[in-house]
Amino acid sequence: MNHETSDSDLGRFYLTTAIDYVNSRPHLGTAYEKIAADVIARYKRLCGIETHFVMGNDEHSQNVFRKARELGEDPLAYCDRMAQEFLDVWKRLDISFDDFIRTTEPRHKAGVQELVRRMTAAGDIFEGHYEGWYCESCEAFKQEKDLVDGACPIHRTKPEWIREKNYFFRLSKYTERLRLHFEWHPEFLVPDVRRNEILRLIEGGLEDISVSRAGQAWGIPMPNDPSSVIYVWVDALINYLSAVGYGTDPRMVAKWWPADLHVIGKDITRFHSVIWPAMLMSAGLPVPRQIFGHGWVNFRGEKMSKSLGTAVEPLEAAQKFGPDPLRLYLVKEIPFGNDGDFTWERFEDRYNIDLANNLGNLVSRIATMAEKYRAGRLAGPGTPGRLAEVAQTSLDDYRGAMDGFALEAGAAAAFRLVDAANEYITRTEPWALARDGTRADELSQVLFDVAEAVRVVAVLLLPIMPRSAAEMLRRVGETKKAGDIRLSDAAWRASDDRVIAKADALWPRSESTQRSTRVEETKNPGTAPTQPSVPTAAAAPPPTDGKITMDDFMKVELRTAKVLAAEKVPNSRKLVKLSIDLGTEQRTLVAGIAEAYEPEVLVGRTIVMVFNLKPAKLMGIESNGMVLAASPEGGKPTLVGFDADVPPGTRVR
Repeated sequence: MNHETSDSDLGRFYLTTAIDYVNSRPHLGTAYEKIAADVIARYKRLCGIETHFVMGNDEHSQNVFRKARELGEDPLAYCDRMAQEFLDVWKRLDISFDDFIRTTEPRHKAGVQELVRRMTAAGDIFEGHYEGWYCESCEAFKQEKDLVDGACPIHRTKPEWIREKNYFFRLSKYTERLRLHFEWHPEFLVPDVRRNEILRLIEGGLEDISVSRAGQAWGIPMPNDPSSVIYVWVDALINYLSAVGYGTDPRMVAKWWPADLHVIGKDITRFHSVIWPAMLMSAGLPVPRQIFGHGWVNFRGEKMSKSLGTAVEPLEAAQKFGPDPLRLYLVKEIPFGNDGDFTWERFEDRYNIDLANNLGNLVSRIATMAEKYRAGRLAGPGTPGRLAEVAQTSLDDYRGAMDGFALEAGAAAAFRLVDAANEYITRTEPWALARDGTRADELSQVLFDVAEAVRVVAVLLLPIMPRSAAEMLRRVGETKKAGDIRLSDAAWRASDDRVIAKADALWPRSESTQRSTRVEETKNPGTAPTQPSVPTAAAAPPPTDGKITMDDFMKVELRTAKVLAAEKVPNSRKLVKLSIDLGTEQRTLVAGIAEAYEPEVLVGRTIVMVFNLKPAKLMGIESNGMVLAASPEGGKPTLVGFDADVPPGTRVR
């Protein structure tokens, strides 16, 4: 039976995103789709697959026409200007599209009119009258049952009742073919929740739809009736074909069609998985292999929308920490296919946790230790170390996740290797090995293993954080150019000699909104005082024997914390700045333990801290908390430790 697909070369991959209205600049929700599609495109190229990635602008919208008129601009001149603004945003977010199509281009007009001619020749275009509720923002007709309190559920505005003479497409004719296609190809629309929604729609019966608008000049004319323009959604859908030469270049069409993947928002799955394939069936063309309907990016729980005033500028978010941290946040924090949420606080928290404290700290640690102990040159030991198995598992998990477009799981697989490398450093204690001349080979193995783990992580992160991953590869001595790297290069290497480059921190920790910490000015700063001064709820007389009551003691809240990062405070002999994880939050504090502990020894260690101490500043660093340590007279402080692993945030009593 005909499964509505062709047997074109699977050695290539053609993917698209939805094209965007240009009545305003893109918001972060729009950027999310482009970033996710770009990650997929970069991953396919990393796998050595010839990839064609197309994006574009939808310029024949009446919203665009009205916006241009409001500004006193010619519509096409306005679209030219907005195209440059969109292209600037995508460039600054490192979106690697191969083609950017605009629906006002002659090549697109040729493709649209050719497809409509073929649909007409098939007897599927006819004249009639249409009336119904029309949402101007969606530029789509709405059925009564789809309205919420009489308003469009997406834009929350009341649609207009329209009655006009139009050309129609016999969509109802393709109800059974579409149902069978979904049955034969369950992978056609993903995730399953989108597929189930559309199946219910098809099984309920499809109605013929309008494909033209009368009395308008802004748009592509119907081939046989210049007084009508092709409906904007029909016009827009055909961009996926016209971008690969339909109507102008048959050889290009033969190479790239059908599309392997359309990446679109969940609100437009009906157009892409019902109307679009039916149009292609009518024209005798193969349908796309797969459609992925992703979720929305909300802002504090509200749908991100220009019209609702809940839009976030993608460049503002990218300027905060750079494009790569934004790309990582959107990929790692939002399961692809689900809705996700963006807040500035969460964005900063994840930046500090994932990058400043975790991956960035790992890159800095190996560079510092390689320089300190081996003058920056690491020789391959010839045999795989303990991290090699973890790296292979991470690579396998990553490949499986990315092949299935589970982008968040792919990112998580890479970060599992980051976590393993940091834990490996804590467990093997390279600084201790360096003090024992008989363990030089063991130290060399550890340093090489960590550097190799960073290299593997960088290869896996190339699609997600292209600029940062390329810099990581450079720092750990990868000699290939980032553009020449393939996924096969993520295989563990045990014999390559390499030069490790030390440089500034890739992601300096952000202190702008974090909870600050303090340390008491005592004989040993950073250690808990013997008798903490805690304000009391009532003015009780102080004990005359110097002892405190149980009630007083219980007011001091001691908790465990895991040290994520540590560095010496400039111009101080005793102070160390610590970034700590308390399970439910992260803090920064300053402790007077520099004479007893090197910063790298502290990372990964579980400590006890005074949780409910009022904040203060020390050496210009705000903090909130105090490390618990034994402080003998005239001696160095010793941190309180545990015989077993204790989760961060555990109350100490």
